[in-house]
Amino acid sequence: MDSLTQLIDGFGTALTPTNLLLAAIGVLLGTFIGVLPGIGPAMAVALLLPVTYGLEPIAAMIMFAGIYYGGMFGGSTTSILLNTPGESSSVVTAIEGNQMAKRGRGSQALAAAAIGHFVGAMIGTTALVLLAPVVAGLAVDLGAPDYFAVMILAFVAVTSVLGRSRVRGFASLLIGLTIGLVGLDEMTGQSRLTFGSLQLADGIDVVIVAVGLFAVGESLWVASRLRHQPGEPIPVGRPWLGSEDLRRTWKPWLRGPLIGFPFGAIPAGGAEIPTFLSYATEKRLSRHRDEFGSGAIEGVAGPESTASASASGTLVTMLTLGLPTTATAAVMLAAFQQYGIQPGPLLFERESALVWGLIASLFVGTVLLLVLNLPMAPVWSKLLRIPRPYLYAGILFFASVGAYAVSGQVVDLLVLFVIGLLGFAMRRYGLPVLPAVLGVILGPAAEQQMRRALQLSDGSLSGLVNTAFSVTVYLVVAVVLLWPLLRRFLPRRRAAEPAGA
Repeated sequence: MDSLTQLIDGFGTALTPTNLLLAAIGVLLGTFIGVLPGIGPAMAVALLLPVTYGLEPIAAMIMFAGIYYGGMFGGSTTSILLNTPGESSSVVTAIEGNQMAKRGRGSQALAAAAIGHFVGAMIGTTALVLLAPVVAGLAVDLGAPDYFAVMILAFVAVTSVLGRSRVRGFASLLIGLTIGLVGLDEMTGQSRLTFGSLQLADGIDVVIVAVGLFAVGESLWVASRLRHQPGEPIPVGRPWLGSEDLRRTWKPWLRGPLIGFPFGAIPAGGAEIPTFLSYATEKRLSRHRDEFGSGAIEGVAGPESTASASASGTLVTMLTLGLPTTATAAVMLAAFQQYGIQPGPLLFERESALVWGLIASLFVGTVLLLVLNLPMAPVWSKLLRIPRPYLYAGILFFASVGAYAVSGQVVDLLVLFVIGLLGFAMRRYGLPVLPAVLGVILGPAAEQQMRRALQLSDGSLSGLVNTAFSVTVYLVVAVVLLWPLLRRFLPRRRAAEPAGA
């Protein structure tokens, strides 16, 4: 009941005219940026982060809630219309959604995606209301060894499931940890990797790293691969769903959150694995299996609902433990930090009004997303007419202005483009970007927790594993690391069974 009372107070904050307007602006801006080719929710949030600098914390967070869900919807729109997933979780949507668009059913695909986002976000945010305070209460009892173990799990899990190989994932993580070392050591005051520059003594701002790796890196990558092709976008018409479409989609919409939220809520969960599981589940349960691969609407409705619910689950981990498990959550964590707010187990006590206002605004933003974007889908399709040279030139300009606004120093622009070149190189050699961002944000915190645990144990390594919780987490880490080796024995046994039969 206490959570319900605080949520009602949060709605009182979120539904004021000013905050309601900011939520609507956030939804429109997030969709506007996210609907452009090659730009996903993470880049949309990173690009629009500087827009919130002049706002109060609660107003900025409410606007970010709108940007968050708007960017997610925009990413699914590009997957359906252009077969260009904005992020890895939108890959599954592109499989069936783009085929539907090619068959002239793009309007139905967009409607199924939009309503799927709505259903998944509503159910996922409701679960967030119920579970986040419980998780925060349990997290208060965790010590330095426990937090360090959870961060190690986040590092290992993210680097293991992303990218084409684990080596590339760990290489990306190492890059992020190295960037996170730049600046003064918090405990000794010794400078690290500053190369004698006083401007780098405070470290590299997470916003610059996120914008550089996502926006600048992606722009340079697209510019190096694509030429100007002014082809006409696929017409979508007015989105609508017939009775047959509704009969085929309502069950996938409800099944999606059951798969997506748990994966999002665990550290390093994310939306990639659950969306593929949702697609496989819908293909197995559907009576129209023969349509899969050529435009089955269940293959859009289920994964989109799953991805939206997974995003809500991600916020549980981010708000209660301060662990961003997706690229978008990592950028949102940077938004908290720019106001001097550190998500964690005490956040619900110290910043209660802000947190519950943010959670209430998630409900508001979800409704606004559906109301505003269903009739505006044809408008978003016209944005795809922008020639790509102008599009990405505008992105570079916006990214530069945002980076300069962080501290007003030219060195930030230089750092931005150096990190942008690094992001370009990472894409060139297949290194995933998320582990690097995770390393920048969690690296300093993991170092601090590790040194704190070692201080309490007088330098003994046993201080890192002196609790039942930390031992359990390290066992999970061992399973994640050893699973590829264990999995090699399973196919052999399965392959041997038919031979003997």
